[in-house]
Amino acid sequence: MSSLKKQGYTAFIWDFAGKIASNGAGFIISIFLARLLAPEDFGLIAMIMVIVGISQVFTDIGLGAAIIQRRHIHEVHYSSVFYFNISIGTLLTVITFFSAPLLADFYNQEGLVILTQAIAFTFIINSFSTIQVNKFRKELNFRAITKVSFTSSVSSGIIGVLLAWYGAGIWSLVVQILLSKVIYTFLIWRLSTWKPILKFSFKALQQLWGFGFRMFLVGLLNAVFTRMDFIIMGKIFPAATLGFFQRAKSLNGLVSQYSSGSLLSVLLPLLSKVQKDLPRLQNIVLKIFGIISFIVFLLLGGLYLVSQELIVLLFGSKWLMSAGYFQILALSGYVGPLSAVLMNVLSSRGKSKKFLRLEIYKRSLNILPLVVLFYYGIIAFLYTNVFTAFLAILLNISFVSKEIHIPALTFVRSLMVQIFITVLSVVPVVYLNTSLEYGNFIMLLIKGFEFTFFYVMFNILFRVKSFNYFMEEARPVLNKVLKRSKQ
Repeated sequence: MSSLKKQGYTAFIWDFAGKIASNGAGFIISIFLARLLAPEDFGLIAMIMVIVGISQVFTDIGLGAAIIQRRHIHEVHYSSVFYFNISIGTLLTVITFFSAPLLADFYNQEGLVILTQAIAFTFIINSFSTIQVNKFRKELNFRAITKVSFTSSVSSGIIGVLLAWYGAGIWSLVVQILLSKVIYTFLIWRLSTWKPILKFSFKALQQLWGFGFRMFLVGLLNAVFTRMDFIIMGKIFPAATLGFFQRAKSLNGLVSQYSSGSLLSVLLPLLSKVQKDLPRLQNIVLKIFGIISFIVFLLLGGLYLVSQELIVLLFGSKWLMSAGYFQILALSGYVGPLSAVLMNVLSSRGKSKKFLRLEIYKRSLNILPLVVLFYYGIIAFLYTNVFTAFLAILLNISFVSKEIHIPALTFVRSLMVQIFITVLSVVPVVYLNTSLEYGNFIMLLIKGFEFTFFYVMFNILFRVKSFNYFMEEARPVLNKVLKRSKQ
């Protein structure tokens, strides 16, 4: 195993373990909170987090991504960005704090004022840890990030659940969010050996600015358009409806986290190291695209079939409306992970201009679903989004295939084969379970097992490359586990 592959593999294992642990713990905590709190509470928090999510992009204006991508970085770059982040974080906290009444007026929810003012402090808290986290990522040291993420997620979540249990209501969510940021920042400082020097250089910022600013614009476009649905829903629908949609969307987001989140976290620093070696880069990209395709469609197909049983089992029957939203979201759930693989290729090669242009094209596609949402409602919006999401992945493929000289048809064929096999696997499961009437848990197990069987079987029968790529990487890991279990 080459040194770079070993480094990347170790980083992936630690990041994957971290995501399983921290997201798993966070998910379990969210189950308790969903059962203790009302959908309206989650809807109100979603209204606030829209603004927080968009504003968070301004924290480092893309300079963190520039630090990871840049091959030669000096101490003055780290310290200058650190002080810049704190300045921006403080400014965002002040602006959000005093703009809280405007947000409450927009949504016609007077109770949002004090909630928004409390959550505003997340900006300044986050700004103290951004550089250390990006430095860990650049060094592929995901072990430290894993420890911190898990500890902060579990400790803040437990306190949030206790507060909800004792009747704190929506404030249990607010305290959980703030406490998570405080613990995360504190632990990052404890684990990081890096400390800022008393030096600030505008020249150092300018050296990062070209790439960083364009990545900031990309991040801003992404933050705005991925949250516009929340803004429109919060304005024209009751808070409970937004809560149902938020639950479905967050559950769908877990698919991205578990199927590809770890690979994508490692991918930018990994590809940045081989950006000049085109054959090696091509091989890595094709393999990762194939592996993620196989995993994503396996998860999405299964979740599409068991959406109702899963949501009722986890969150209770009061969240049943989320199941319908989640099922449609699953139809386009593959786009995020696969797009991220392709976008990381452009980012790793420093092609921020192409990255920005591509993002503008893709985000212009998002206008149609938002118009549909405003005039025709949530279901029509979700189906329109399935169509535009497919167009977006084709745009990604077009740009990246030209950049690394791989025929676009290679990516499209890999994608369409997995879509075909997923549909082929879903149909018999639906047919076989039409007349079955068991409890939710039994039905979830039956459908999940049947789909996995058909999905793997068809991948083997059709000798799909994505499955072969997956097995190439999974087989050595399984062999190691088996050897250890026999010892």
